[in-house]
Amino acid sequence: MTAAPPRENGRPPVPLLEIENLHVYYGAIHALKGISLSVDAGEIVTLIGANGAGKSTTLRTLSGLLRPRTGSIRYEGKEISRLRPEAIVRAGICQSPEGRRIFPNLTVRENLEIATYCRRSRKEVADDLERVLTLFPRLRERLNQAGGTLSGGEQQMLAIGRALMARPKVLLLDEPSLGLAPFLVQEIFRIIREINEGGTTVLLVEQNAHMALAIAHRGYVLETGCVTLADTAAALLANPEVRRAYLGQ
Repeated sequence: MTAAPPRENGRPPVPLLEIENLHVYYGAIHALKGISLSVDAGEIVTLIGANGAGKSTTLRTLSGLLRPRTGSIRYEGKEISRLRPEAIVRAGICQSPEGRRIFPNLTVRENLEIATYCRRSRKEVADDLERVLTLFPRLRERLNQAGGTLSGGEQQMLAIGRALMARPKVLLLDEPSLGLAPFLVQEIFRIIREINEGGTTVLLVEQNAHMALAIAHRGYVLETGCVTLADTAAALLANPEVRRAYLGQ
């Protein structure tokens, strides 16, 4: 795995993506209670925690699908917390959602190309399609097949590929291994690492904490809408509390 970006003069670079004191509500339910986190360019950062901890809510807020009550979201140093979802995608942040949410009646090609609606360069779109099909050879074999007829693993590949077709600088991945057989989980995480090594920054939400921390540079532990622990991935893997609560050890 590639190392995280160097830190000049011992000081951290300005984060590519930064959340500060973010509060998000679902009606009267206080889902995120002042969380702060950052993602540097070139990193894989993972969020781990139990169901209901606020991990997916964090990604939905970053994508513009939820509005924070208070707090700041900065991307490349600019505030984006009030931007619409399509503007956030154009800026360079794209999400592969939990549950895949592909279009079952569209072909694989159509599912991929729908993510390029705001792109003008046909050559760039063709280049990106080739990149996605190289990452996911199974999709090449099924280009003209309806998305709904794919296996669960193939649908997950399609969901990630669709996000990549928007050419994101930051890829948000929500539970990419959910419901997959173990051998497919290994394959998905190998591809996530390859995507990152190709230059895409990744923020990963994942119930499989061991696999997530194995490929990440850093991680945050969320509990009931709060960040309770932040450290390098290696340190979190070795932390007795994390091992007991999330790694089953």
